[in-house]
Amino acid sequence: MSRPSQIPADVVSLADYARHAQSLLPAGARAYIDGAAADGLTHRANAEGWQAIRLSGRVLRDMRGASTALELAGLSLAHPLILAPVAFHALAHPEGEHATALGAAAAEALMTVSTEAGVTLEEIAARAAGPLWFQLYMQPRREDSLHLLRRAEAAGYRALVVTLDAPVNGFRNAEMRAGFHLPEGLRAINLDGMQRPEGISRPGRAATFLGLLDSAPRWEDLHWLIAQSRLPVLVKGLMSPQDALEAEAAGAAGIVVSNHGGRVLDTLPATAEALPRIAAAIEGRIPLIVDGGIRRGTDVLKALALGASAVMIGRPQLHALSLGGAAGVAHMLSVLRAELEVAMALTGVAQLDQIGPHVLWPQ
Repeated sequence: MSRPSQIPADVVSLADYARHAQSLLPAGARAYIDGAAADGLTHRANAEGWQAIRLSGRVLRDMRGASTALELAGLSLAHPLILAPVAFHALAHPEGEHATALGAAAAEALMTVSTEAGVTLEEIAARAAGPLWFQLYMQPRREDSLHLLRRAEAAGYRALVVTLDAPVNGFRNAEMRAGFHLPEGLRAINLDGMQRPEGISRPGRAATFLGLLDSAPRWEDLHWLIAQSRLPVLVKGLMSPQDALEAEAAGAAGIVVSNHGGRVLDTLPATAEALPRIAAAIEGRIPLIVDGGIRRGTDVLKALALGASAVMIGRPQLHALSLGGAAGVAHMLSVLRAELEVAMALTGVAQLDQIGPHVLWPQ
């Protein structure tokens, strides 16, 4: 995989990173990173949902002391841009998660490390210069989930993000057509030695209803995990107000409104549609984060206006990583932050807590 020695001059937006990544990434890796479930309708709807919302510009507002800073889950952050948990960064760059963490720190961004990282969570934390969250897929055996939690606590992670919306994989057809498989030497190393879900193989049947879901997590497992954790626990993958209320009742410190980037169940609504419904149910009692299709600073502003405290960025971090390594990740985040600052300036809001529905053009 050849890469330019520096970020090309024509890379000025997240879309430019995506365009360059198309030519840099091998076909299989490209299908894995950019692929979506089935026909990709939810994946496309995520971006279209933000694009369909209009902003209401304001002039002559007092912007002295303007800032994108915020407090979230016990952290003081410079801006509301968080790197979402994404598996196997080495598909995009030989330095993998280490390069991403370096770029995140340079851009003053929080990174969420995936359970399915290709590097141990301890190695990533030992080299990281900025704050980290750890994303957890609950394991079939509670003792394995607890072991991952204790490792994250010991390594200095600042919160746990429990992903709940993928008890089974979606049918990612582009990935299937490309015949994608992990390259030799790359695996979910943090899961070594742990029991994996098991299902019966039977002609003409998927394993889904043949035992594969027998050990899938349930609400009582989330209650148990939160009770065990010494870290704040955020729950990721919720699109239903009812599920959001259940997560709050379980003791979640925050909710990530997410449809897994359209990678699991196709024809779910866009996160821009789900966010205001969940915000209305939660009424500000715990913070909301949203991901899915965030590609512009204006998208970030719209998300905050609809009730989010911060946003997560998924695929673009690997696009940027593939092109520029750590420098690419840092540049991508700085572009998005600069776009957010301009959007705030032109809608007349100097602080994040001033952002509300009034910055949106009435529908």
